[in-house]
Amino acid sequence: MRNPLIIVFVACALAACDRSPAPDATTPEAATPTPPSTVASPSTVTPPAVGPRPAEGAISYMGFGPAHWGASEEEVRQSWGRDMDGTPNEPNGCYYLFPLPRADSGYRFGFMLEAGKLSRIDVRVSDIVAPGGGRVGMDEAALRALYPAMTKEPHKYTKGALNLRAMDPKGGTGVLVFETDEAGKAVAWRVGVPPQVDYVEGCG
Repeated sequence: MRNPLIIVFVACALAACDRSPAPDATTPEAATPTPPSTVASPSTVTPPAVGPRPAEGAISYMGFGPAHWGASEEEVRQSWGRDMDGTPNEPNGCYYLFPLPRADSGYRFGFMLEAGKLSRIDVRVSDIVAPGGGRVGMDEAALRALYPAMTKEPHKYTKGALNLRAMDPKGGTGVLVFETDEAGKAVAWRVGVPPQVDYVEGCG
């Protein structure tokens, strides 16, 4: 007769052999799943804007905010309200005030002063809207729809390029000038008073 204790021991041993071992905490199956990354891929990241940007509507046919044409450098600085860079090379000369920080490739916009008075504002980027709604990147047809009385003349240096000129519709002294490339797309604009608004080389 078989010993009952031996039979029970063998049965328990066989049952233990049939069990799959519990996964070790260090095995891949037991490791806590890593949640997918929430960091956007480089292709979906929107780069920050470079350089300062004026408030919508601050640039007008009259000047910049409360600093109208003829305003002093101090009045321009107060109207901008942040750091600016620029000094005249000679007494009563022509120079620009540039908001800081400036982009590595140049500037987004600048304030021209001559004889110590604000006379013009230059813009080279598409996200700053000109008085009346025009902006860099528009073609002549789109600009003419906004400025029906706009006149044009050939650019002084670039063959096929144009200067498109619009007067203040309210009869003020301000003039808006868009510069286009050979393809007819606006690459820059400026607003100011004559004769400074028509300086092709800026203060050059």
